[in-house]
Amino acid sequence: MLGVSDYGAFVLAFILLLFLPGPGNLALVHATGLGGLRGGLASIAGLLLGDQVLMWLTVAGVAALLQSRPALFGGLQAVGAAYLAWMGWRMWRPRMGSAGPIRVRAGRYFADTLLITVLNPKSAIFYFAFFPQFIDPQQHRGILTFAFMAVTVIALGFVYCLGVVLLTHTLAQRLRARPHWTLWLNRLAGVCLMGFGLRLLWPAS
Repeated sequence: MLGVSDYGAFVLAFILLLFLPGPGNLALVHATGLGGLRGGLASIAGLLLGDQVLMWLTVAGVAALLQSRPALFGGLQAVGAAYLAWMGWRMWRPRMGSAGPIRVRAGRYFADTLLITVLNPKSAIFYFAFFPQFIDPQQHRGILTFAFMAVTVIALGFVYCLGVVLLTHTLAQRLRARPHWTLWLNRLAGVCLMGFGLRLLWPAS
């Protein structure tokens, strides 16, 4: 189908990958928990745009460049890890009484999630390794094939992310009656995000 060797397998594989825990999922939960539906939707936009940036940079060969230049890859790892750790620290800091929605412009959640997605070099390598597996060399139609795959990624990602945001928003409304639970869940998410940052640096150490 439009140069994709097994479209059904491609869709199924990407759906399974969406459910894997990662910084993007934590960013969605964080933005929705603090900013409500508006913050969650802004975070979705940032995540989807970040995925598209990584995918098209991969198409352009940036992922191959990162693999061939270890120093450049290591530098990008350091920047991404530091940003993830900083985000995790921000999630850890809230004290009692700050568990309700925070009046932050939606653009802030958009920018945070976009940077978290783009500054994760492992995501770029993932796209570099994942997409070629489903490209049919005999029927490949160049940019049309990649555009078709990109639209599929956007559609699947949006449905999944919207489900995460709606579920998080529902749970957040119930948890606001229990501020202690909200505080420690937020801190747990912060610890996880800092852990992802440290994990990014692990291969380089």
